[in-house]
Amino acid sequence: MSLDVDAPEPPELEPGVDANEYEDATIVGDTDYRREELDEYLQDGAWERSFYEWAEHTDLGVEEWAIVTDLELVRRFDFFWDDFADRVGYHAPGLPEDWKERDLHPDLSSWGQVSAINAGLTELGQVVSDVLKEEYIEWESAFEAPDDLPEFE
Repeated sequence: MSLDVDAPEPPELEPGVDANEYEDATIVGDTDYRREELDEYLQDGAWERSFYEWAEHTDLGVEEWAIVTDLELVRRFDFFWDDFADRVGYHAPGLPEDWKERDLHPDLSSWGQVSAINAGLTELGQVVSDVLKEEYIEWESAFEAPDDLPEFE
């Protein structure tokens, strides 16, 4: 399945956000998240390229994407450099468990939709993270592993 929609504008990354505040991220060591550089890469094509790569394979339909767009969820993505793990970390936005009580959107009517949206946005975040790391980032991790780590066979 694929999603045939135009790529939205990339999220604008906020330099002052501590990635350790997210429930789904733990950053060890240096907290130079390099958001300004990542933001430039997103603006210079990494976001659009990643979005279309993701859209070719996503299970999200046009109706679910309209909900994502209406709720402006894409703006709430965050990407940051995790020097210790030598990767681009990300925080994907999602719909809360109490979506029904909050009456978030008139077209949101099932847990299946909520689950699909949350999973789809997580997958989009991973694709963006991978594209940034593989095709845009030229810096090396400053973290050096200690010499006394055990060797596993």
